[in-house]
Amino acid sequence: MRFDYSDEQYQLRDVARDFFAKECPPAAVRAAWDHDTARDSQRWRKMAEMGLVGLTVPTQYGGLGLHEVDLVLLLEEAGRAALPEPLAETTAIAVPTLVEAGTPVQRDEWLPRIAAGDAVATVQLAGTPSAQAAVVGSALVSAAHIADLLLTESGGELHAVPAGRFEAVAQPSMDGARRLFTVRAETGDDTRMDGGVEAAGKAFDRGAWATAALLNGVAQRLLDMTVAYVQERWQFGRPVGSFQAIKHKLAETLLVVETSKAATAYAAYALASGRSDRAEAVSVAKAYASDAAHKANTEALQCHGGIGFTWQHDLHLWLKRGKALEQAYGSATWHRARIAERLFA
Repeated sequence: MRFDYSDEQYQLRDVARDFFAKECPPAAVRAAWDHDTARDSQRWRKMAEMGLVGLTVPTQYGGLGLHEVDLVLLLEEAGRAALPEPLAETTAIAVPTLVEAGTPVQRDEWLPRIAAGDAVATVQLAGTPSAQAAVVGSALVSAAHIADLLLTESGGELHAVPAGRFEAVAQPSMDGARRLFTVRAETGDDTRMDGGVEAAGKAFDRGAWATAALLNGVAQRLLDMTVAYVQERWQFGRPVGSFQAIKHKLAETLLVVETSKAATAYAAYALASGRSDRAEAVSVAKAYASDAAHKANTEALQCHGGIGFTWQHDLHLWLKRGKALEQAYGSATWHRARIAERLFA
């Protein structure tokens, strides 16, 4: 059994990293805070031309026909870049759900458009746990204002609702580049998908796993930025990174981040291969990833000092993205409770 990624998967990671470094620098993330849209249509189109958006779209619809294991490193790079576009919602959740639970008409209409970069999708799952959802009374939806398609769970059914048949109301978000909305959709026989509760449950697991992968990228970026900073900042005539206390903080952070990556990789395998322990694997991954991001967040801010939370410094872009994603699709506490419930049921 192979426990590492293939050369091709690493090559995809490197291509994505170079692309995001060029097309999504911190200045672009800042710009997403200032504008009503969280999608750069040219960047989304370029991502589609490279095959990133359509990575999970079957080849007969114009995609690459790959699966969750191939997507892990791409999502990590999206988190590492704090990408404003809803890549996880579209490529990791909506596309596989359409493939498995969409009607032939829905697949024919939406999968080619997504692969070509002509459509963005997002999801609203009724059972999505969120600290903020309790405040507004329903699950919060990311990027609903730019979505061409909404997959929504209602009354034990899944529906594929096109833009124009759902209304999005903006809600407060810690991360201004990741806008959140409550959504009211108009569903009918023509929007109904197959699979019902089972398909919605798998969509949730994909969302939790994809969020874990994003969090791993965020945590890695926080760690990398902090390592670079403590080598440059001097105190008492030497770099602060030479102090044992700082070394311990960063070594402990590296340990939890790498452990989280391993858990997320297995969750991707469990999803892709339909294993019976899928839900447990996903919950382990999300719990680890939320904890790893929390650790990286705390240590990065402390090692940077107060400058790390100022608007002028880029660190806060990842601090806030990490905090937002820690709660998305269930916190670490929620997922540990889910694991316990399934093990002792």
